[in-house]
Amino acid sequence: MELTLLGTGAPDGLPRPDCPCAVCAAARGDRARAATALLVDGVLLLDLTPGAALAAARAGHSLAGVRQVLLTHPHDGPPVELPAGLPPAGRVADGRVLTLISGHRVRAVAMDSPGTGYEVTSPEGDRLLYLPPGGSPAGLPDGGHDPYEMVLADVVGRPDALARLRSAGAVGATTDVLAVHLGHEVPPGPELARRLAAAGARAVPDGTTLIVGEYHAVPDLPRRTLVLGGARSGKSVEAERRLEGFPGVVYVATGGSRDGDAEWASRVGLHRERRPGSWRTEETCELLPLLAADGGPPLLIDCLSLWLTDAMDRVGAWDDARWADGGQRALQDRVGELVAAVRATRRMVVAVSNEVGSGVVPATASGRRFRDELGRLNAAFAAECEHVLLVVAGQAVVLRG
Repeated sequence: MELTLLGTGAPDGLPRPDCPCAVCAAARGDRARAATALLVDGVLLLDLTPGAALAAARAGHSLAGVRQVLLTHPHDGPPVELPAGLPPAGRVADGRVLTLISGHRVRAVAMDSPGTGYEVTSPEGDRLLYLPPGGSPAGLPDGGHDPYEMVLADVVGRPDALARLRSAGAVGATTDVLAVHLGHEVPPGPELARRLAAAGARAVPDGTTLIVGEYHAVPDLPRRTLVLGGARSGKSVEAERRLEGFPGVVYVATGGSRDGDAEWASRVGLHRERRPGSWRTEETCELLPLLAADGGPPLLIDCLSLWLTDAMDRVGAWDDARWADGGQRALQDRVGELVAAVRATRRMVVAVSNEVGSGVVPATASGRRFRDELGRLNAAFAAECEHVLLVVAGQAVVLRG
């Protein structure tokens, strides 16, 4: 089954008309995107967009052979003119199957928002799933679905849709996941590619033609990732974003609770509100059993600096005499056990830590001790990770991977 992406952008395209934002300003050449529309084997057009005939011609195709035009989402604004010779655009009712004279079968998939998704099966049996902007499938049973060869979805706007498809088995290790409906909410250039790769997805320029089911190297997901950053740098948001497309994530909160501290409770509440509802929270500093559990869902550990605070509490590291009398060795052993567990783990792990010590020297011996030990912990943990990021002012800089 041959698929040509006549456009890959949001319904109002990229750049948006009269938008002064930095992403729209940078959307030139291959980064410019018309509204998403798909041409399947020259006979099926999914979504009718302005300039569809010209877009097809630029991609080396014609719309003359199109026998069916289907819409996926409500179109705002003036009606789009139907190119001469095309059949009227329509929709398929949720759950219904439409069979084309070419032998393609199209099944309408119910969404959790206005619009319709379409599962297209070629005469040879290859299958793709196309979801509308802002949409996620409704009612998929966990683990009860065979993987699609290709999925095209709003990966950036609805990462939970990808998580739902993974949970149902509809997205597997070899599924080619393409991000479409890309607008000015997404970062431009290499940052978009990096962010999508972390979710096991990719983006292609407008006009790209692909063969559904043909081998493509699916982005290699790093098993262990360390996200470093300063206070309010965006490091936790970056870590959470990396796992939004995966089901059943276990969020490991190492900070615990602090009785009577309203400000701390407010911080914890804000973290909880932005996490997907399907994630489970574990408030613990006992990381070794979690890392040793094979076959479990991904872990998000936030954060190592609070884990180190707890570890130093346990060995009495804040007291100079206890530190000298075995405390330092006890902490080294505890850190060594954690690093060994990270090296051996089979789970996907994303950990967050603070990057400290960039010039300010703490006034106390215990403060300097914490700074030094956190630097050592970060370095040892990073050495066991395939991917290491430093987040500065909300921008992720790749240090490894």
